[in-house]
Amino acid sequence: MHNGPITPLEEAVSKLAEGRRSPTTGERDAVTLLQRFADTFLRDVNLGVLLIDLQFRLVDISDTACKLLGWSREQVVNHRINELFGAMPKEHHPIKRSLLGGVVATNYAFSWQNGTYRHELLMDSNVVRCEDGQILGAYVLFKDVTNLKSLEEQVQRNDRLAMVGQIAAGTAHEIRNPLTSIKGFLQMFKRTLTERGMNKEVEFADIMLTELNRINELVGEFLLLSKPKDLNIEQLRIEQVMEEIVPIIRNEAVMHNVDVRVVHTVPLPPVVADREMLKQVFLNIAKNGIEAMVDGGHLSIYLKIDESCKCVLVDIHDSGPGIPGFLVDKIFDPFFTTKPNGTGLGLSVCQRIISDMGGGIRVASKGYGTTFTIAIPY
Repeated sequence: MHNGPITPLEEAVSKLAEGRRSPTTGERDAVTLLQRFADTFLRDVNLGVLLIDLQFRLVDISDTACKLLGWSREQVVNHRINELFGAMPKEHHPIKRSLLGGVVATNYAFSWQNGTYRHELLMDSNVVRCEDGQILGAYVLFKDVTNLKSLEEQVQRNDRLAMVGQIAAGTAHEIRNPLTSIKGFLQMFKRTLTERGMNKEVEFADIMLTELNRINELVGEFLLLSKPKDLNIEQLRIEQVMEEIVPIIRNEAVMHNVDVRVVHTVPLPPVVADREMLKQVFLNIAKNGIEAMVDGGHLSIYLKIDESCKCVLVDIHDSGPGIPGFLVDKIFDPFFTTKPNGTGLGLSVCQRIISDMGGGIRVASKGYGTTFTIAIPY
């Protein structure tokens, strides 16, 4: 039903529609204003807007909706809504035909994958009725809350990292001191065993030393989380940093039958960052991608610019099996790992490093590969 009193403009439009009289100049101007407003609203508003008729066809769509959903207006207008979701199961469609029966949504959250980028969207929907209460169609409004959700997750993650840091700061040195003594005595024993030709025992000593080194590295990662290393900030070029580490990445890739390529098609502006810390991040993520391709594959590194956020982007894409959707949001959590011998701290450290430089890391995985995007402001 109509909510509130009918305005003079609405009454005039109603009479014109019924053909009860010819429009006056003022009424024509008012109708033109409404049409102009509707066109401008759909073009300029920073919201996704969909207008749907009773046949569940898309009547119109805003420019923002096209951008977020990856659709083209010419290709989707006048198509049924359910056809636009492709092979997605009907039960997962964010917009259902029951909307035209009055089953509306308020603050409905859903994720939408557009290429390699995943948007977190918040949707409202409702029906449009005429004066006698008959449903004429429906509208859907949604906004992109990806940055807001990422910020919320980052705050929660930082809280967890702070807790880990407090524990690490209080215990790391107490752990390292006895480790140093144990390692020193083991190296002495190994030398003695070698001199006596006790090869089997030497192998055991090597295993113990390897495990001690692993513990020492883990403690080092704890300390990096507790108080990040002082950044050696300088102006540098990402392509030069990448050139310095590509040989290391290729050496690792050869052992896993992985082909590596770097794509750099446009000049990149210089950024202000820590060269060695960037190398650590790029190497860590590239190594993860290579290890994910157990049967070989391709590792592609794309260097590009995002002028909208004034960032240089480094996309590291592997052709591995991808990350299951229910795990994507957890991979930056401390101690979360899918590797048998992983510590679950590598990506947490990477995110901490890039965050300290004012940038960010995001991940997209569609089941046939994974892309990590590192954004560094310029």
